[in-house]
Amino acid sequence: MDILVDSSVWFEYFKRNDPYYKDIQTYLEILGIKIIDPVIGEILQGAFNQKELNYLKTYLQFVPKIEIKDLFEKAGQFSFENKLDSKGIGLIDACLIYTTIETNGLLWTLDKKIINFLDKRFLYRL
Repeated sequence: MDILVDSSVWFEYFKRNDPYYKDIQTYLEILGIKIIDPVIGEILQGAFNQKELNYLKTYLQFVPKIEIKDLFEKAGQFSFENKLDSKGIGLIDACLIYTTIETNGLLWTLDKKIINFLDKRFLYRL
């Protein structure tokens, strides 16, 4: 089963914090880790300088992507239908939730709002 990784976990990975670093390395080797474009955008937004931005762009191009046509539109509708905005869950997180449910995958996140919303069968746990 594929594991979609949220930017909160990627940030821990890039800081080489365990268990995140070790587990992501393991899953990357078997291509079990996936990413979506909105998460790539969040990670790149957090770069400290041009050198780090270039490193992140180079690294992330090798992480397999889940691509869903019209993802923002579908996640926006999902968010509306489930009143995610009133729960403090924004559009990027709605994209993560929607993608996880749509692909019947697992989401690895540290975001408490997502964890409290998403059915536990969709959450990756260490």
